Amino acid sequence: MLDETLLDDPDALARADRRGLLRGAAEAGARVRTAAHHAAEAGVTELNPEGRPRSILVAGPGTAAAGVADLVAALAGSSAPVARLHSTGVAAAAGALRWTLPGWAGSVDLLLITTTDGSEPGLAVLAEQAYRRGVTVVAVVPQRSPLAEAVTGRHGLVVPMATAPHEPTDEEAQDAGPAALWALFTPLLALLDRVGLVSASADTLQRVADRLDRTAERCGPGVATYSNPAKTLASELADTLPLIWTEGAMAAPIGRRFAALLAELAGRPAFAAELPEALAAHRVLLAGDFAGGADPDDFFRDRVDEAQALRARVVLLRDRPVGGLTAAPAARELALSHDTAISELEPEDAATGTGTGPANGDGATPGDGSGSGTTNGTGAPAEDAAATPGPAHDGTTDLEGVAELLAITDFAAVYLALTSRLHTT
Repeated sequence: MLDETLLDDPDALARADRRGLLRGAAEAGARVRTAAHHAAEAGVTELNPEGRPRSILVAGPGTAAAGVADLVAALAGSSAPVARLHSTGVAAAAGALRWTLPGWAGSVDLLLITTTDGSEPGLAVLAEQAYRRGVTVVAVVPQRSPLAEAVTGRHGLVVPMATAPHEPTDEEAQDAGPAALWALFTPLLALLDRVGLVSASADTLQRVADRLDRTAERCGPGVATYSNPAKTLASELADTLPLIWTEGAMAAPIGRRFAALLAELAGRPAFAAELPEALAAHRVLLAGDFAGGADPDDFFRDRVDEAQALRARVVLLRDRPVGGLTAAPAARELALSHDTAISELEPEDAATGTGTGPANGDGATPGDGSGSGTTNGTGAPAEDAAATPGPAHDGTTDLEGVAELLAITDFAAVYLALTSRLHTT
């Protein structure tokens, strides 16, 4: 259960946050700036590649590395195939994990290694294997870690992972914490910009950091729930089964990361799927025991000591798909037909300063209007009424919008973790 009294009590949240999760979320912008600086110092911005890689391979353990691989695939997958190398082993411990290059990998491919630990011998073996095959290796790992020493020099390029002086000692908290994603992801954005796969110049990364800072101000613990999109989303998801429906190429990895964080940080199950496939994949969930209108057969039974049943709640996460084609109206109609509440989240429009915060099923968007979009008379966001182009009108990816959605969902997962009875008792 959610302890709602904690949400608007910054001091109580600080006491509950033993792992420094809120501070990590708030410092995401600073982590981007530090990571970009580390990338420049490592020589990433001075690289002169002869051409694009044939394919990109991404390896690394944990939630942050998985999120990085998913984001890289969404950003660069249309220009070069991106494959995540999944680990094998008898346990999730760093010393037990192993990775293997595919048989076809060679001198025209690029291997990216990301980890918040740096003690994995399996990744050192992978780097050695890549070196022998002529695969280019770039690693973002903690400075002075065994893996950094193994890769530095002839085996590849190492970018030290950006850290903070107060970095938590709990390795699991560090990996799942919001700041870890940006510490690993930012140097790779700079690298992919140099090889021509992504548009992520130094100015772009600065704007991403600024957007993260602004979003952290809106989502901070001192901002009341009614005007805080992350707290609003957290309160809406309390005692629910979140069905995260994403629309847009970049919304998909954000939705999957949100589901992973809800499980790892807050101990809450969640399902993520892309529209329009989600309408079929989750239809039975909306019609079964998790439906909003579901009611037990025995109406007169004693409910005093009974745990509250989970009810599905749809989270519609969008990055304004290109071309004006959208399945959002069909998603709203399906949820409404099964008495299922729906929250909606979109990034701000950089030109107008408007976007959609978590909106309830009535089409009402909580908040004071700052950073929140409007809805039309049917409860659908105004953006649906006039088919707008994609997030970036020049055809490039709106990294600022991606950063905003990641920040809001990261904060929401942290708030759910800190206010859950399981965490606070």
